[in-house]
Order: sequence, then structure tokens, then C-alpha cells
Amino acid sequence: MAEVKRIALCCEHYHPSVGGVQEVMRQIAERLAAQGYDVTVLTSSHAARADEAVINNVKVRSFAISGNLVKGLRGDVGTYQAAVIEGAYDALLIKAAQQWSFDALTSVLPQITARKLFIPCGFSALKDPKYRYYFSQMPSWLRQFDGLIFYADAYQDIAFARGHQLSNLHVISNGADEREFAGQSGTAIRQRLGIGPQHDLLISVGSQIAAKGHWEVLRAFAAASLTRPTTLVINGNNPVSGWLARAQRFLRHLLSGRLPLRWEAWRLGLLKPSAERQVMLLDLPREQLVDLYHEADLFVLASHVEYSPLVLFEAAASGTAIVSSTAGNSVEVIESLGGGVTVSPASSANAQVQVGDLAAQLAALLADPGNLKAMGSRNRASFVARGLSWDKIVEQYRRLLCGEELATKE
Repeated sequence: MAEVKRIALCCEHYHPSVGGVQEVMRQIAERLAAQGYDVTVLTSSHAARADEAVINNVKVRSFAISGNLVKGLRGDVGTYQAAVIEGAYDALLIKAAQQWSFDALTSVLPQITARKLFIPCGFSALKDPKYRYYFSQMPSWLRQFDGLIFYADAYQDIAFARGHQLSNLHVISNGADEREFAGQSGTAIRQRLGIGPQHDLLISVGSQIAAKGHWEVLRAFAAASLTRPTTLVINGNNPVSGWLARAQRFLRHLLSGRLPLRWEAWRLGLLKPSAERQVMLLDLPREQLVDLYHEADLFVLASHVEYSPLVLFEAAASGTAIVSSTAGNSVEVIESLGGGVTVSPASSANAQVQVGDLAAQLAALLADPGNLKAMGSRNRASFVARGLSWDKIVEQYRRLLCGEELATKE
């Protein structure tokens, strides 16, 4: 096999856009570039990034494309296809089905001569009737790849691949940045935010959208029988900007029976500063958020929809105990880490947590500080022992992109 020098990564969104997909691809791209590979990311346009940019030695080429094969592809798809086919890349990694960055290439896969790898990323629409024909074609598309990468050994995307007798399946876990979580923070972040040293500290991290479960966290926190002063920090960006988008989002909240998150916190009486039980809704700079992870007594994830949540690995890296919904492969992650518990979903049809069950878990966990510390220590030890740092994880991607074997290969 020819030496791999030029690598292309295809994903719908990329830095400075914020999200799990963006972070995974940024870690892979920047670390491969630091090793001397010529790395190009092909992605959507972003207002804060030029269409042709270089970020931390990674070339970023942007396209004004949106949609997917089911909803319809919009934009200059031909230019994107040509960029991949004619880019003289030695290896190609595409992340996530149901997005234009994958769907726009399905018709030209035979023309792409680079070694091709694909991360299906969960197949979230697998059971959606609108996607029935789409997934009927999926096996033929997947057979054209040299390798398929999954984040979980027991999830619907890898089960789909196994059910269609596909080969070259690999399981590579998500992880956290070992450089960010190498040390222990002081108490400066508590002082900066005005959180008293006597307060237990809970944190939940994720965009302020319904699917992240922040509304359930608020209600469970309000209902929990807590015996000590406690602060809940919900850290996440507002996903919309501009008055029109905000008005539309407000209407969607009302139609779904939700108040905006801040209004809900106010309704529950949780926005009173220095109260025995208080909530802070923040969007901290990354370095401050990492400090907050270190200072937290308990990390709470109540998402309805996930695949393999990066925040669970970040909580583990910081040595923090976890309580989580069963969304995505959270059960698998929690069990492997050894320092967390999961909350049963409201029904078998979704992973939305029951507020009462989450409230009971919060109360029980916070009532035993010694156990929380022990859980956090187990998480940190597992993070190190299982090699869940990005330096080790990206090496697995590098080997696959270069055609080398992995122990996880099926």
C-alpha cells in the first residue's frame, strides 16, 4: 500500500462551530496535522471562518451546502464532489450519515480512489419511516468503504452492519483531551461564579435545546430532597441568534409545553443568588468549563438523544461522579467507567428520564459525599487505564487511515 500523506476529513460542521462531531473531528485533524500529515477538512460554511482557511495547521475548505438525501440537498454539491474526487487524497474519513457531507458522496463513491473510512454515528433515523428507502440503500454504500468505525459495540448502527454481514468493522471509543484534564483546578472558578465552598456543585453540559434534557434536570433538582446547600450549573450555548430565530424558538417551546429554560428556572424559584438551592445558566469559556468539571461533585446528563456523549468522558477525565440517562450508549460507557449510575427512561420508546427517578438519584448520591468521591476516583482511574485520551484514540484512527491493523478489528 502506498504511503499515506494527504488525508481528507468530511463532516457537516467544524470548528469554530461547537458540538460533539466538531470536537471529534478537530481532535483527529489537529493531531494528525501535528504528526506531519497534510490534513484538509471539507465542511459547511461558517460566519466566523473564511471559506478557505488554515486552523492549527489544518486546511479547512467550506461549502454552502445543506440538507441530506431525504430532505433534499441544497447548494453546489458538484463542487464538493469534485473536491473529494480530484483532491489527490490518500485517505478519506467521513463522519455521520443523514448529513450532506456523507449523502452527497454516495453517488460518486466508486470514483473516489482514496482509502475510505466512515463513521455512521448512530443512524438516529434508522426507524423513521421517511428514511426507509435511504437505509435500504445503506448496505450497498457501506460495502464500498475500506473500514467502518463505531463508538459502541452494542448499538443500532453496528447491529445494522453486522445484520448485513458487512466486514472491516472497528470499535473506537470517544474520549477526552488529556492535556485539558491533566491537572487539578483550584477553587478560583467557584469564587469567580460566587458559589460558596459549603455548596454541593452539580453540573450539566450541552446546548440549550430540549433534546439535551436540561428541563428535566431543572425539575428534578427542584424536586430533590437535598440536605445541604446545592448549586446546579447548566452550561451550554444558545443554539440560535437573531430576534426572528429566537421568536420562532420561543413559539416552539410554548407549543411543546415548555417555557424557555431561564423562565423555567425562574418559575421554579431557582434563580435567587446565594440561596440554599440555586441554578446558574452559563456559557463559559472552555478553560473555565474544564475548571468547573474539576470542582463538580456530580455530573448530570439527562439527554434524550445521544450516540456516545463526549461529556461523559470529560466528566470521567476530571474525576467526577456521573448520573446519566440511557441515551445512546451511555449505559455501556457508565458500566465500563465504574463511577456512575443511570436513570431509567420514561418509556421503552425513548431515553427521556423520569423526573421523579432523577430527583431520587440526585438526593441519594448527594447524601453520601464519600461515595461520590470514590465514584469520581474510579472514573478517573478507568479513563487512564482504558486509554480514553485523544492522543491514544487518534493513533487508532491514524492506523486505520494508513491501512494498518487494529486489535479491535472484527
